[in-house]
Amino acid sequence: MRNAIVIGASSGIGRALAKILASNGFAVGLVARRTDLLFELRHELPNPAFVKAIDVSDPVEAMPRLRELIAEMHDVELFVVSAGTGFINPDLAWEPERDTIAVNVVGFSAVANVAAEHLRARGAGHIVAISSLAALRGHGGAPAYNASKAFVSNYLEGLRHKFTQQHLPIIVTDVQAGFVQTAMAKGDGLFWVAAPEQAARQIFDAIRKHKRRVYVTKRWRPIAWMLKALPDRLYHRL
Repeated sequence: MRNAIVIGASSGIGRALAKILASNGFAVGLVARRTDLLFELRHELPNPAFVKAIDVSDPVEAMPRLRELIAEMHDVELFVVSAGTGFINPDLAWEPERDTIAVNVVGFSAVANVAAEHLRARGAGHIVAISSLAALRGHGGAPAYNASKAFVSNYLEGLRHKFTQQHLPIIVTDVQAGFVQTAMAKGDGLFWVAAPEQAARQIFDAIRKHKRRVYVTKRWRPIAWMLKALPDRLYHRL
């Protein structure tokens, strides 16, 4: 049986993707802070599942605990990093900015580092992380969130470049998501809001096809192109 670890499996896209992986023959390691939700999920899965409480915002704890989980599962070929947070913060209150950076930058880097270390030693595998279309441009309503997602996308590209230079068959997939019906979807005027299950199905399809980048849902692709091409003077009026 193939093994995968989903970091941020307690809710949203991570939870839905853990179910899809299990239904497609994976034994899944379930990682989050809220273990009660992970144990509930484990009872819903058809294959063996492993539960590990990890707070990614504390890398001193998170990194060794993730290594422990890898050892318990004996071999892991797929890592999905779905843990993340974000706040609408137009007044630039420091606490929301700090918490966003702690999870989306420091925490993400810590677990991605462990995953990369394991897969380099293993010689092959796949890393998937949930970024966002917010990675494409900064935004005054949530400066840290957009910047943190740009960090995620660029870090993934750096890993992909490193593995290519080392001639290692390790796939790195950057999932740039639009609005998904989770706690992260905040604010007024949201549109094209996808269910987590729909997003997870498209992500799993990208995993199977070894995609380097995928927009979720697919209808966000032309929006991504537009955001990248829009001149600053027009973008700043939005």
